[in-house]
Amino acid sequence: MLEDALIERHQAHVETIAYLQKVRRPAIVLAASGMCAGGRIVNDLKAFLGDPRTDLLFVGYQAAGTPGRAIQRDGPQQGSVELDGARYPIRAGVHVVSGYSAHADQPTLVNCVRRMRVPTAEVRLVHGSPQAKAALQGRLQETCPQAHILIPA
Repeated sequence: MLEDALIERHQAHVETIAYLQKVRRPAIVLAASGMCAGGRIVNDLKAFLGDPRTDLLFVGYQAAGTPGRAIQRDGPQQGSVELDGARYPIRAGVHVVSGYSAHADQPTLVNCVRRMRVPTAEVRLVHGSPQAKAALQGRLQETCPQAHILIPA
């Protein structure tokens, strides 16, 4: 029934979850990247996170303070996570594949700017926490003194 199903409507999503819970057949549910804090993934987690036959695979970064990070942290110890104001037990297997994040670490970013064929005159740091941007700004100023490193307001 659901082979290669693309779920576009919310009601179809809810019906699919009910169907998967009823038939208890193996299934692979793919969800867009995020922190598990909103959207359809929350419905999937509520339905399947407590089932030990479920495996949850994280491929992207999960920020501190988000349900995704809590699942990564507490899942291996069979903990629980808060979703929409209620606690849900984590009985599913929790797996993390690193290396696929769209985020680069500080050494990679510094190396990228340092190795430009034509040295850049300006770098604008627009993504990240204020502390992380300030640290990267300092490191870039040390490594690339010719560049003006800005943190726009």
